[in-house]
Amino acid sequence: MTFSFLILLGLVALFIFWGVGIYNGLVTSRNAYKNAFAQIDVQLQRRFELIPNLVETAKGYMAHEKETLEAVMSARAAAMSGLSAAKGRAGDPAAMKQLGASEGMLEGALGRLLMVSEAYPDLKANQNMMQLTEELTSTENKVAFARQAYNDSVMAYNNKREVFPSSLVAGNFGFEPAALLEIPADQPEMRQAPQVQF
Repeated sequence: MTFSFLILLGLVALFIFWGVGIYNGLVTSRNAYKNAFAQIDVQLQRRFELIPNLVETAKGYMAHEKETLEAVMSARAAAMSGLSAAKGRAGDPAAMKQLGASEGMLEGALGRLLMVSEAYPDLKANQNMMQLTEELTSTENKVAFARQAYNDSVMAYNNKREVFPSSLVAGNFGFEPAALLEIPADQPEMRQAPQVQF
């Protein structure tokens, strides 16, 4: 009786350690995609800080393009709002969709600003504008890399929570699926970084 009791006790302990290992793996994966989202946050904040300087520099040269400049600032405000809503809810499908849509609006507005600025040779030659657009292009590339890292982390987490036997632990402990930060289908301009040529 004692030998079978020890075997049963050993199996129960093994099962507990197995469950704890799966649970810890899910927590680690969830924290990884949240950290990856934090990197997106850092790059988007940098972009948000660059935009007012870019608009202010362009304002002196583009007096007739007031609508374009206002559209950029309006899109910036919407994107900042989308990021604020998503910060505490990384992976939430509604938050990621809202962030993706607001980022798409900002990307489109910035693209139009940069395209319109091509018509102003003095603006193109402005050293401050050249530096700001170079920083913006660099930041856009960093945003794209951060978005890719986030999506890779989300995919790893979702795979881990969906495979058997992890799915048993995930379902019982509330590990919800995480959403990718996708480029809206109706905004293909987000798939490319703005082309800046001075």
